[in-house]
Amino acid sequence: MLFLVDISFVNGYLDGMEIGSIIILLVGIVLGAVIVYLALTQRDKKLETGKSGMKDTFAALSMEALAKSSDQFLKLANETLKGQMEKGNANLEEKKKLIDANLEHMAVVVEDLKKQSILLSTQLSESQKETDKLRITTEDLRNVLSSSQARGQWGERMVEDILNLIGFVENVNFVKQKQVSSGERPDYTFYLPKDKTINMDVKFPLTHYERYIASDSEIEREHEQKMFLDDVKGHIRDVASRGYIDPLSGTVDYVLLFIPNESIYSFLHQTDPDLLKFALEKRIILCSPITLYAVLSLIHQAVGSFAMEEKAGQIMTLLREFEKQWLRFVASMEKMGRSIDATRSEFEKLTSTRTRQLEKPLTKIKEIELGRDGSDLLSSESDEPASPAE
Repeated sequence: MLFLVDISFVNGYLDGMEIGSIIILLVGIVLGAVIVYLALTQRDKKLETGKSGMKDTFAALSMEALAKSSDQFLKLANETLKGQMEKGNANLEEKKKLIDANLEHMAVVVEDLKKQSILLSTQLSESQKETDKLRITTEDLRNVLSSSQARGQWGERMVEDILNLIGFVENVNFVKQKQVSSGERPDYTFYLPKDKTINMDVKFPLTHYERYIASDSEIEREHEQKMFLDDVKGHIRDVASRGYIDPLSGTVDYVLLFIPNESIYSFLHQTDPDLLKFALEKRIILCSPITLYAVLSLIHQAVGSFAMEEKAGQIMTLLREFEKQWLRFVASMEKMGRSIDATRSEFEKLTSTRTRQLEKPLTKIKEIELGRDGSDLLSSESDEPASPAE
């Protein structure tokens, strides 16, 4: 009974740690003792009554050996249990440290995920605001494209932005809605060197292009595309017939036609590559915002270069006049220098020879006043020949 209680106690503490090996050892000892006991009993029966004392003695010894084995087993089990518990405690401590470290790392990761979630939420909110602004802008653009007058104002606004970016000044580099000899009023007239001008029209047909974009049917899209290209060609013919080209009035041989959208400009070139050739045959230059910027920049540079060339000619004329007057100035300065040299020579004579000659009579007068005879001095002076300067 005591042995069974100890086994339960051991099982309670070991909690499954190497209990199988201990139970096998215990069962082996018990079975060995029982087998020995049974073998001896059978042998004692065969030896009959003479050996009963030896049987009892052996049984006692077996029980004593079994008791000692039980004590040694319990001692070994306790030592093993103690070692396993210490080892388990050490492992648990290491695992606790590892778990604590993982928890700290997870806390950092969770905090970082929290910050990223807040940032993502902010970005999503900003994106939603920008999307709303883009939607409003798209609706405004659609409203603009729905009216021909509004489309013209939109194109003029884009041209104004390009002109301001380049540095053009109204009534200096260009004029708006100025009547030409044919009676028409181009949207813009740009001034070129040598009193030349070039006219530009900013109105453009976009009705069928808008329908082409909004259409979902392939057949309808093809129809709207064809109608849009026909409108563009018709508009090119119309601009070519307005009398914007008049060399006798000082215009160049081409007219600028502004297309207020890069995507439309690319669409025209992709769908009808011959459209540019058709426009050039009508002396029309199609300009997108980027190409118009390039053309106007070239005009601005040409005007500046021509003005610089004119100013350079004026400067050269002034330099030649300056050189002529400078030579006269140098001749006058040299003449004045010679006069100054002669004057200086006469001045030196006045301050040296003539001064000494004037001082001698005064010296004699002073000697006469002091009672000295100066007749010999005067006679000697009267005998000296006079110089030509005297």
